[in-house]
Formats: sequence, structure tokens, C-alpha cells
Amino acid sequence: MVGPALPPPLRVGVLGCADIARRRMLPAMAASGDIEIAAVASRDADRAARTAREFGCLAVHGYAELLALDEVDAVYVPLPAALHARWVEAALRADKHVLAEKPLTIERARTADLLALADARGLALLENVMFVHHPQHTAVRELLADGAIGTLRGFQSAFTVPRRPAGDVRHDPELGGGALWDTGVYPLRAALHLLGPELELVAALRGSGPGDRVDTDGAALLGTPAGVFAQIGYGLDHAYRSSYELVGSEGRITLDRAFTPPADHSPVIRLERGSGTEEIVLEPHDQVAATLTAFVSAARAGRAPRDTVADCPRQAALLESALLKGAQSANS
Repeated sequence: MVGPALPPPLRVGVLGCADIARRRMLPAMAASGDIEIAAVASRDADRAARTAREFGCLAVHGYAELLALDEVDAVYVPLPAALHARWVEAALRADKHVLAEKPLTIERARTADLLALADARGLALLENVMFVHHPQHTAVRELLADGAIGTLRGFQSAFTVPRRPAGDVRHDPELGGGALWDTGVYPLRAALHLLGPELELVAALRGSGPGDRVDTDGAALLGTPAGVFAQIGYGLDHAYRSSYELVGSEGRITLDRAFTPPADHSPVIRLERGSGTEEIVLEPHDQVAATLTAFVSAARAGRAPRDTVADCPRQAALLESALLKGAQSANS
């Protein structure tokens, strides 16, 4: 007996040849049985050609030209943050599903408008926050729900990375650079993911190094109506750190390699209670592949998952608040 036919692969075009596209996303797409890399576009024709040869797809000179292709069902947008809104909107109006790098946009209102546009046109629009697709965070949620550390009292998280070479887009304000947009998204989204959508910003600080035109570090304090406080830190000129900690009335949960674990990494959740310390070792998981699986499912359904639709605009609102309060603090 012949089983039901499998759905055809999602034909994806890539707008730009950014490092994250070439190093992580395109290899993962090539390894996926649910995705066909249809085309890669760049404003540099030679760069598009080189990338296309590597991944066996069509090279396109120009982003609008790729969006005009009938053989593209969906697009991945790894462009600098300041360009997201323009090209995400163009892709949606060309009836393409969209997976866009974080942040979806650098304006709260534009984020809301694009999500509404995608919904109205029956298209999936996802922000590429990959860590939320890793099961280590589900395991942490389950421990909290089971009362493993008693009543939750606080959350701390940091994501900091070493300085990039001169000329990197992260240090260009015209392209939406800065630590808040690049690394601040991670601990802030983790706080939302674990503490819930009622999280509100209390205070924020942002700072810059000598000669920098963007913020290179920052911190924020947030809180929930239940009185749980979240402290987050982020930076672009620091030793690497990627972790969070949850403190309760009866114990503590700590997770390292929280945001960008390699696919072969076995996560370790450290659970400390009065009775002792336990290390819960999980199986390795490829969060890049999991993100693409979620995107394909959303595209086939014609909409983003409900929790994604809720978290993305809430994250945008908190980022905008942190930007404004942080700027006020820096200039006061």
C-alpha cells in the first residue's frame, strides 16, 4: 500500500550573504529534507555567485529580483537590523513566508505592523530567535512548574561576546548596530520565555567604549506583577558568557551555554537545593535544525505559532523601552 504523498520541500531564497547565513543557516537548510535552497541574492553579483555555487542554487543580483521569482516560496532575511523592516515587508507583499534574523525590526510599531500584515495575507513570519527551540529550556520550565526550587524569586541572565573586527555591522549605527539589538535580545527573550508576557521594564542602562558610535554594553532590571525580578546584562566587547540562573525559595537552577550551544553539546542543568546539588544532563540537540523545522511547519500552516506571535511584539516593546530608558540614563 502506498502511503500519503509527502509535502514538497519549502523553496527558500536568501536575501544577503551574511556570515550567519553562510556559516549556520545555509548548511542547515542544505541538510534539511524539508527545504530546497532555491536562490541566494546579494547586491554584489560575484558574492552571490560564489555562495550559490557552494550551495547549488540560483545566484541573483539584487534582493527585489529574488522576491520576483515564482520558484521561491519563502525567504530568509539575515540583513543588518536596520534593513529588516523594508525587506520583510517587501517579501510579505510578494507573498513569501519570512524567517528574519532578530530583532525582527528596531521599531515596536513596525514589528506590530509586519506581524499584522503576515496574518492578513495568510503568511508565516518568524523571528530567528533559535534558542527557544532547544529542549533544554523546556526542561527548565518543567522543573519550575514542578516546584523544584519552590516559589520563584528572581532571574539573572547575561549574553556577552568578544569584540568583532573593525568595520563589523554591529558597530554601525546606520545599520542598526549596538549591543542591545545584537546580544541584549537573548537574555531579554529568555526572561520572557521563562517569566511570562507580563514582564515590565523597571530600569535600564547602556554604555559605549571610547570611540564607539553604538552601545557596547548594557543592563536592565525587569519585574512581574507577582514580584519576580529579572536582571539581564549584555555586551559586544566582553569575555564570552551565555547563561541564566533562576533563584527560588528552596533552590536554584543554573544553565550555561544557554543561547548558542553547538549541535553536539550535551546541556547540563544544575539544580541546587538544600538536599544537595544535582546535574541533569540532556541529550545534544541542534537548535538551528529545530528552528528550520518550526519555520517549515509554520509556512505550511500559513501562520506563525501562537506563542511566537505573542512573544515577538512583547519583546519589541521591552527592547524599545530599554532603548529609551537606557538613552535617558546615559545622557542624564
